[in-house]
Amino acid sequence: MPSNSVLLEKQQIVADLAAKLQNASAGVLVDYRGINVADDTAMRADMRKAGVDYAVVKNTLTRLAAKQVGLDGLDECLNGTTAMAVSEDPVASAKAICEYAKKNDKIKIKAGFVDGRVITPEEVKALAELPSKEVLIAKVLGGFNAPISGLVNVLNGNIRGLVVALNAIAEQKQSA
Repeated sequence: MPSNSVLLEKQQIVADLAAKLQNASAGVLVDYRGINVADDTAMRADMRKAGVDYAVVKNTLTRLAAKQVGLDGLDECLNGTTAMAVSEDPVASAKAICEYAKKNDKIKIKAGFVDGRVITPEEVKALAELPSKEVLIAKVLGGFNAPISGLVNVLNGNIRGLVVALNAIAEQKQSA
């Protein structure tokens, strides 16, 4: 039986993991077995820049935290070496992990989750193919802007036509 201090420490770790899982829009669990330190350090730095929290996790403690937040489906993939990448952006963690999985075949995607739903490795890869939130917002705003731009062009065309007609009349009167 573990001592009270060890038990309290593990309970705090489970609570922190549960909070991380609860607050994240999406996350990915990976098997990182065989990755060297240099690649791991570079991957962690790039993930920090992308706003992704990446950490190696203990399977038992993660299993307990996942059950607390209703992600029971992660239970079956929590074996072997496990690292977890979570982010507030639903696409960022999947995109970052999939980029490194393409570069380094030792990184294996175990599972993922999006808004409280467990997803398969194939769904994680499909999620990584989506454009980022900023790109989607820009496309929507561009769609809103297109009709307004069209109206401005039409109005400018009418004004240009009027100016050309007035200029032609002025030139005609000058020559007469």
